[in-house]
Amino acid sequence: MRARLMLRRRPLIAAGLIVAVTILVLHAAGRPLICTCGTVRLWEGAVNSAGNSQHLADWYSFSHIIHGFLFYAATWLLLRHWLRIDTRFSLSVLIEAAWEIAENSPFIIDRYRTATIALGYTGDSIINSVSDIAMMAAGFLFAARMPARVTIAVAVAFELLTLWTIRDNLTLNVLMLVSPVDAIRQWQGEI
Repeated sequence: MRARLMLRRRPLIAAGLIVAVTILVLHAAGRPLICTCGTVRLWEGAVNSAGNSQHLADWYSFSHIIHGFLFYAATWLLLRHWLRIDTRFSLSVLIEAAWEIAENSPFIIDRYRTATIALGYTGDSIINSVSDIAMMAAGFLFAARMPARVTIAVAVAFELLTLWTIRDNLTLNVLMLVSPVDAIRQWQGEI
């Protein structure tokens, strides 16, 4: 599944424009540029803190890297005969950006609060959303360069690491958003 990675200018410019529009949409929606605490940190390790989803990286950054793995795999399986890798990359940036906008809508914020352990979740800062898109892009590019077995092993390792560390990961996050399980929510809340 490895691809020769050649990124042309137009798809890269398109990806940059997508990120710029995302910033404008999030700003127009009232999202803060940085953490309302007034600082920008490289890493926020406390999941149940006001700084989670506000800084450059946090435990959920691993999920966004896995998004990149999944977007690479899906576009390789479905679109490799029609679209070059750089166009598939730009499409993946568009999908991730759309998720960042949706994730910061009142509907999804409320869903996180009611269906998951993120009781105090208020949405992402703009800088965190842009970082999440960058994490996805890094995951996509990693998957494009590495053998599939390496990418799968890294994804499993990230899922197990975050499951062990914060009792949450991409798999549980999706499950709890779509079909919450009270036993899982209770287990997650015990940390």
